[in-house]
Amino acid sequence: MTHSPGERIAAALKKDPPAPHRSHARGGPLQEGHVPDVVVEPDADQLARSVASALVARLSAAQAVHGTASVVLTGGGIGTAVMKHAAALAAEPEHAVVDWSGVDVWWGDERFVPGNDDERNERAARRVLLDPVGVPAGRVHAMPASDTRFAEPEDAAAWYADELTAAATRPELTAPPQGPAASSRAVGGGGILQLPRFDVLLLGMGAEGHVASIFPESPAVTAERTVVAVRDCPKPPPTRISLTLPAICSAEEVWLLVSGEAKAPAVARALSGAAPTDVPAAGARGTRATRWLLDAAAASRLPRT
Repeated sequence: MTHSPGERIAAALKKDPPAPHRSHARGGPLQEGHVPDVVVEPDADQLARSVASALVARLSAAQAVHGTASVVLTGGGIGTAVMKHAAALAAEPEHAVVDWSGVDVWWGDERFVPGNDDERNERAARRVLLDPVGVPAGRVHAMPASDTRFAEPEDAAAWYADELTAAATRPELTAPPQGPAASSRAVGGGGILQLPRFDVLLLGMGAEGHVASIFPESPAVTAERTVVAVRDCPKPPPTRISLTLPAICSAEEVWLLVSGEAKAPAVARALSGAAPTDVPAAGARGTRATRWLLDAAAASRLPRT
C-alpha cells in the first residue's frame, strides 16, 4: 500500500518528533546510516498536494518544539506547485497549522539576474506563498539580485554566506557548528561551517541529476564553502548563486521533489549509489532524514519491490 508523503511523514513525526537541533557534523549515524525514504505518487499534481500537506505538518511540528521553523525553498514547476498548495492550506487548513509569521525562509539557489526578472525563484515564491501567507520581510532571506549593490555573483555569494553565519547566532535558530556531511566529505569537504537550523530543505532535480545550481563535474560539487557563485551553467540563465553540498547536508531533513519520466534515469542512478560528482543529487542528505518524493514517471526506473 502506498502512502502519501503527508501520511508517511506524519506517522514518522508521531514516532520521532523533532528534537532540539542536533548535528552529526562528521558523518554520525543518521548522516551515514539512515536509508532514504522513497515515496511515489501517481502524478505531479498529487505529488505537489501531498508534499505541501507534509511540509505544513513538518513546519508545525518544528514550531511546537523550537517556537519557530525554517525552510529552504526550491524553484521550478514542482517547487512552485508545492508552495501554491501550501498557501491554500493556510487559507483552509487540513490538520496542522503553521504560524507563517514565525517561519524563516531561505533559498537553495537563485539566478543572478535583475530583481524584477521572472527567472528569479524569489519572485515566484513571493507571488504564490510568501505574500499570501504573510511571512514578515525580516524572515525572508533572499539571495541578492544582479541589480543590487553586488556587481559580481561571487560578492553576492559571500554576502549570503555571511547572512547564514549571522542567523546562526540568533537564539531560536542556533545550531551547533556544522562539519562536512558524509556526502560532502566523500568529494573532499572539510572544515567547520556555522549555519542556522534548517528544518526542511526542498530540492528539485534536473534530468542530469543537478540540485540547486550544483551541476555534474562542476566546481560547485566539491566546494567546501556554504555558498558559491556558479558561472557558465549548462542551463540558462548561466550565472547563479547556490548553496553547496555541505550547506545542504546540514539540514535536518532534505526532501527531493522530482516529477517526469525524463528524470527517471538520474533518480535511479542517485538511489543506486552514484558519486555526487556524477549525480549531485546523490550527495544531498539530511542529518535526520532524506526523502525522495516522486511521481510515478520519475520512479519508473527504480526496482519494483
